[in-house]
Amino acid sequence: MSPSNPSRPRRGQWNGSRPDLGRRRLLLALATAPALGWAAGPVPHGVRYAEVRPRPLVFPRDHGAHPDYRIEWWYLTGWLDAEPGPLGLQVTFFRTRTPIDPANPSRFAAHQLIIAHAAIADPVRGSLLKDERVARTGLGLAGASESDTDVSVDRWTFRRDPDGRYRCEIRARGFDLRFTATPTQPLLLQGEDGFSRKGPRIEQASHYYSAPHLEVRASLTREGHTLEAPGRAWLDHEWSSTLLDPEAAGWDWVGMNLDDGSALTAFQIRRKQTGASLFGYASLRGPGSARVQTFAPEAIAFAPLAYWTSPRTGARYPVAQRIRVGDRVFETEPLFEDQELDSRASAGAIYWEGASRLREFGRLVGRGYLELTGYAAPMRL
Repeated sequence: MSPSNPSRPRRGQWNGSRPDLGRRRLLLALATAPALGWAAGPVPHGVRYAEVRPRPLVFPRDHGAHPDYRIEWWYLTGWLDAEPGPLGLQVTFFRTRTPIDPANPSRFAAHQLIIAHAAIADPVRGSLLKDERVARTGLGLAGASESDTDVSVDRWTFRRDPDGRYRCEIRARGFDLRFTATPTQPLLLQGEDGFSRKGPRIEQASHYYSAPHLEVRASLTREGHTLEAPGRAWLDHEWSSTLLDPEAAGWDWVGMNLDDGSALTAFQIRRKQTGASLFGYASLRGPGSARVQTFAPEAIAFAPLAYWTSPRTGARYPVAQRIRVGDRVFETEPLFEDQELDSRASAGAIYWEGASRLREFGRLVGRGYLELTGYAAPMRL
């Protein structure tokens, strides 16, 4: 973002030459090193961020923004069943409370920023189509409601209707995207009733819930052609003020909609020196059931199956992984290999985040997204 004019919306390049913002990379902005994995920086004088503590989540209020916390995102990933083949879909809206002194009375003081990112994973193209926006709140360019999901920046919007349906409109450089995402299952509260640990210390946590198995109806226009496609998506809403352990280099994360209606979440935080797991978590909710099974760090293991090396950055990513969750073993398979995101000019990280298939005993059982950070370099801003 441009410090000389932070109120002006900023556009990414269609050809991928300019970095974009993806999911937990905005958590990187909480550290001096997605959202995670970093040493805590000093809190500026006068700034007091809300602390994450176990509490019941209350809806619809907790669908909305939490401006006292340092960082927050509404992050939707999914697959569109298009012709001649499937497409991956990402839309993310971030809200971040900046370190500007809240006592600063200027209406131009950027106390809160809204950042949005959209990407289409197209295997025919073999790379991501992407664009981004950023603007401060308070000047009519961006905002986030505290009463329900209603976040916008420039002419990009993501809103939740009273009936629970999400509506999104993105007018990006090179493509237009509109979709509805309708819940088919109850919300999935991650961790302990929405209190999600992110490290060995209790303060390393977030409030976190997911909405798996959203039924999507999308309209995608690019190069003068409009495609109408159904699909299935996953929404994460998460907010926090705290950082992960300073020994963390990065993380591996999956959110997967299984074909039988189950929903799988799993992540591991990796150590800087050895790459070994520092902390892990997984949840598995069965089909047609509100019961959620959660797994302790020792019951979770990630193991690489295949690597891809970026020709641009030289980073080597384990883009296919074997993931053990309790007594079940899953394998991921990328829609295509080059799903690297470079955000060095914004959040400061290079990482891989891509549409992936999920297999069990060689059989296709689901689809979702895999995210890999800290492979180009340990996370730092």
